[in-house]
Amino acid sequence: MMSKSQKKLYGVILFGALVGFIASFWQLLEKLTLLKNNAAPLSCNLNSVFSCTNVLNAPQSSVFGFPNSLLCIILFTIAMVAAIVGLTGTKIARGVRFSFQFLALFTVFFGLWYLWQSIFNLGAMCIFCVFCFGGVLTINAAWFRLNYSDYPISKSLKRKIDVAVANGADIFFWCLIGLVVVAEAVIKFTN
Repeated sequence: MMSKSQKKLYGVILFGALVGFIASFWQLLEKLTLLKNNAAPLSCNLNSVFSCTNVLNAPQSSVFGFPNSLLCIILFTIAMVAAIVGLTGTKIARGVRFSFQFLALFTVFFGLWYLWQSIFNLGAMCIFCVFCFGGVLTINAAWFRLNYSDYPISKSLKRKIDVAVANGADIFFWCLIGLVVVAEAVIKFTN
């Protein structure tokens, strides 16, 4: 039987995945608009800092040969399916949960690289990328809480993690990653 806290965590994953999916989908629509007309005004061009046109036209926005937003749509869809399965009360096998968490962690590192490229190499950010990254951090926080008690680690380390989780250190960690990205952007764009 699944506990209420586990169901809440699957709800958090669903929320983060929905936010990321909507942002990714909207970004893909903007990319398609640019492909049709390179001079088209985009709804996400807010100012010189939040300029989707500059970001979406950069090679970093199609790392694997197709728009990164398409990859995000796929990853967020996988997270949504996992969350819905979890919300139904179906037990997800440990190995499958770890696989979902690995995908989510991959997306964090990819997002960090991409935001670094946007901030420091492109000199602009896409507002949709910011929402996608927020969704990714939310998903990772929930997967960690769902999975950490099943990690193949020593009992003493597990007790330390239990204390850290009880004190919210894991949530602080994910928030800190987001704050570091915001701080990088503020430092870069206010100088």
